[in-house]
Amino acid sequence: MTTDAIHFYWRPGCGFCSMLRRGLDKAGIKTVDHNIWESPDDAATVRFYANGNETVPTVVIGEVGMVNPSTKQVAQYLAQSAPHLLPEGHEASKPGLVGRLFGG
Repeated sequence: MTTDAIHFYWRPGCGFCSMLRRGLDKAGIKTVDHNIWESPDDAATVRFYANGNETVPTVVIGEVGMVNPSTKQVAQYLAQSAPHLLPEGHEASKPGLVGRLFGG
């Protein structure tokens, strides 16, 4: 299965969403954004990954969902499983650095 995008599920007024958004932007990690208050389908996707809750931020990459991840967790997953979605030159995409940067 080809993973072609990072889906970022959020809602207005969510401080955790804002914090993750700032981190992803700073890291240059591009996302497809989904406001769960504007789309019942997007809210259902979040409930699927968050044990029936509408916990945001939720990040979905391929078939993997991460509920309230840190920027480092997202970057680490991308480096290991979808490095083509990291910006060119991103430190986590360089061979051998994932373990040093993220303790893996």
